[in-house]
Amino acid sequence: MDLGLGGRGFLLTGASRGLGFATARALVDDGAQVLISSRSRRSVNAAVIELGGAPHAHGLAADLADPEAAGHLVYARTQLNRVDGLLISVGGPTPGTVLEVGEEHWRAAFENVLLGPLRLVKALIPFLGNGAAIGFVLSTSVRQPISDLAISNGLRPGLAMTAKALADELGPRGIRVFGLLPGTIATDRLVAFEAASGDVAAVRARTESGIPLRRVGRPEEFGRVAAFLLSPAASYVTGTMIAVDGGVTRAL
Repeated sequence: MDLGLGGRGFLLTGASRGLGFATARALVDDGAQVLISSRSRRSVNAAVIELGGAPHAHGLAADLADPEAAGHLVYARTQLNRVDGLLISVGGPTPGTVLEVGEEHWRAAFENVLLGPLRLVKALIPFLGNGAAIGFVLSTSVRQPISDLAISNGLRPGLAMTAKALADELGPRGIRVFGLLPGTIATDRLVAFEAASGDVAAVRARTESGIPLRRVGRPEEFGRVAAFLLSPAASYVTGTMIAVDGGVTRAL
């Protein structure tokens, strides 16, 4: 299938590695240009090189929790020939239960998980035309709570409903909005968690036993789905949340 990505341009946050990078890789491989960002300048530079550098890939260090980040990213969009879409991913908030996590962590996560993405969307919308797409990388916590991730359980569903409302608002302008709900994917973060356990094989086996496909996902599997949803091939998909989780979510 030709996704129609050739010559198109996309801005991706949190994309120097993990799910965002996998999406950038899929976009570039299909002929698109990307502008990627993350908080670490070193990570961004390394990712840009791995993606082939200019004119295929450009980068900017930016933290969405910083109120100035949206302006910097919108200005940097000029490195692309055009802007056809946006994929927003942010780091996971502080783990812990509802009773354990301090109020300061909730406030910080609100800035990072909710306000930061909304600032960027509002700043970029004037530069998006008919056929553009905005994707939010969320979590399966949108549909069911995840143990010890109280903040994610609280904020991600709110951002999902905000994305749904945005789809209503932007639909008449031909701009699509969707959310992605990744399950357990073999990112650097997961690998580090397993290594810290002292028994990687046992932890992985326990995790996979709860997934209907009996394996964790690969970043490129997520990246291909995200690239499709950002592409013209998904031109009638908007206002919905797409799970990429191996079937682990028990809700419809």
